[in-house]
Amino acid sequence: MDKNESMIDLSRFFKTIKINFIGIIICGIVGLVLSLVVSFFMITPKYESTVDILVNQKSGNSAMQFNMQQADLQAINTYKDVLKKSVILTPVLKEVRKKDNYQGNFKDLQESIKITNQTNSQVISVTVTDENAYIATDIANTIGKVFTREIKKMMQVDNVTVVTKASVNTNPISPKKKLNALIGLVLGLMLGMIFVVIRDLCDTTVKNQEFLSDELNLFNLGSLYHMKSDTQNYRVVEIVEDMDDTNGVNRRRV
Repeated sequence: MDKNESMIDLSRFFKTIKINFIGIIICGIVGLVLSLVVSFFMITPKYESTVDILVNQKSGNSAMQFNMQQADLQAINTYKDVLKKSVILTPVLKEVRKKDNYQGNFKDLQESIKITNQTNSQVISVTVTDENAYIATDIANTIGKVFTREIKKMMQVDNVTVVTKASVNTNPISPKKKLNALIGLVLGLMLGMIFVVIRDLCDTTVKNQEFLSDELNLFNLGSLYHMKSDTQNYRVVEIVEDMDDTNGVNRRRV
């Protein structure tokens, strides 16, 4: 395909889009409405709540304090692993079932917890996700309470404290309604454009004389338009001539 053919195809594409512009916009609006319906009525909102736990041993000796700090940093990976084990989550599950009528099982509780820690930071953040903002907060605070109690028994150290309790956040983290609306709008517009382009490519209807000469290499000799009387109907007759330069033969078709 040469440059001229590419320009012709591109101009045809934009012409098709322009002709079907209103239909494409309608497809975009339909996609937007569907995404909003799904976001508001079909996806259950989820909420997050976070408790921050500090790992830190104190010592009056400055030299010892540095060594203890390094030991705490090395212990954080162990603490992060312990936080999702049954030794912590089993008593947490028992307590939140009693207090909040939590309906999930151990696996549900385990999957709802996300543990993060910044590099060289002695703070461990435990984030809980749930369909109820108040239950998510209670679970997070219960984890912090149970962990600080049980880790003393397990490690024989008193270096864990809750520095920031979880608070109720009634702003859902999902679904992201604005993002979903934008995605629905864009997908609707794209599907609309794809549809009109495919329909145009599959349309073999002769719409004008330019199509005969440019696409089919035929020459228009004349036209007889539709006429109607009380007794007879007359159809349009197109007289075209095939421009076959290779054989030097002109074939007429009616």
